[in-house]
Amino acid sequence: MSHPTRRRLLIFSLPLLLIALVALTIVYYRVSPTTSVFFPKCAFLMLTGLKCPGCGSQRAVHALLHADLASAFAHNALLVLSLPYLALLIGARLYVYLHPTSSLRSTIESPLAIRTYFVI
Repeated sequence: MSHPTRRRLLIFSLPLLLIALVALTIVYYRVSPTTSVFFPKCAFLMLTGLKCPGCGSQRAVHALLHADLASAFAHNALLVLSLPYLALLIGARLYVYLHPTSSLRSTIESPLAIRTYFVI
């Protein structure tokens, strides 16, 4: 895909993605995954009785939106620790897309950075 086509695609899709993200954030803020039947339950947990790495993610997001870091960490520590790194990766990709000569992406996505994330 050529650079102007990619830029047009980003200009069109980014606002739609942001609108969807805001709507999802409002839903997660207003509706508690603990008491609501709106949110899906973990199929792995229902089938095996074991918690998967994603178990508690919905409750953790709800707790984070209510600024309850301790509860969010108790529900899913991996998610809480992953969100800042994920935000950094997304920000770096957008920055590199807008500034193609930058070396920021290679630094953030380096093997050392990824290993450090997995150690955490």
